[in-house]
Amino acid sequence: MMRKLLVWPLVALITLGLAGCASDKKQTTAEIEDASVGAGGVSASGLGSGSDASGQVIGSQAGTVDDPLSRRVIYFEYDSSVLTDEGRFIVEAHAAYLANNPGMAVVLEGHADERGTREYNLALGESRGAVIGELFQGLGIDPSAIRVVSYGEERSVALGHDENAWAMNRRVEILY
Repeated sequence: MMRKLLVWPLVALITLGLAGCASDKKQTTAEIEDASVGAGGVSASGLGSGSDASGQVIGSQAGTVDDPLSRRVIYFEYDSSVLTDEGRFIVEAHAAYLANNPGMAVVLEGHADERGTREYNLALGESRGAVIGELFQGLGIDPSAIRVVSYGEERSVALGHDENAWAMNRRVEILY
């Protein structure tokens, strides 16, 4: 009996000690984006930005903040798969890069915010990716080099439940 009385306070003390060691710092979206892009605009996944397979920089602005090839995320309005003018500019720059590198393939990952059903968000992510894929095809990219994948709300980059977080999650990521 005495042993049981000593075990519970000891368990509580250990639990409190472990909880005190836990970090409650949340990563902001900017920190996540900064961590995923290394020097020269090359992502941590090894996918280059603005360079060809040999690592040669393409274009006079490649590697700069103004270089549209350094931007691989296209954002959308709520419940929409219509490209903004800025999104179209970025997609056109990537299409020109892909046209100059015909051996490359591109994956378009469509995403949605958490609002709506799982099925609806998967369809919306697919629609967003398809819009960019169709624009790529219209700009001369071989359809067999384009793959659209939808993750719906499953791969959020911002975990909040407010308009800022939702806006960050309504996107298509261009991967090649």
